[in-house]
Amino acid sequence: MCNSKPILLFDGVCNLCNYFVQFTIKRDPQAKFKFAALQSSAGRALLKEFDLSDDDWDSFVLIYNGKCFLKSTAALHVLKEIGGFWKVFYVLMVIPRPLRDLLYNLVAKMRYRVFGKRDTCMLPTPDIDKRFLK
Repeated sequence: MCNSKPILLFDGVCNLCNYFVQFTIKRDPQAKFKFAALQSSAGRALLKEFDLSDDDWDSFVLIYNGKCFLKSTAALHVLKEIGGFWKVFYVLMVIPRPLRDLLYNLVAKMRYRVFGKRDTCMLPTPDIDKRFLK
């Protein structure tokens, strides 16, 4: 199921995760990115393809050029690919991954309490539906 476009897998019921997807879509007019909820059939298949658990939804997963990036590394690669001002944050890659992921994990643990949770996965609008794998 590998794709030449970057694929961002996200927790489809997490409001913060959905915000990051919308943020990415607005800054990606060339439609470089594809998206799939971790809970979707496509998301689960991609997780399995990369030997990742299909029931741990605490991580963004970016699949790009046959590689899989997780957590803070995935988020920083997305910002780099968006370009413009946002690529300046890629400099944070110099911070060792365990330290970056410590902060990432803290936010991930509190995301439902702070940002809320949906009852179901986000349904994309017709204008962006083709960018979502199902």
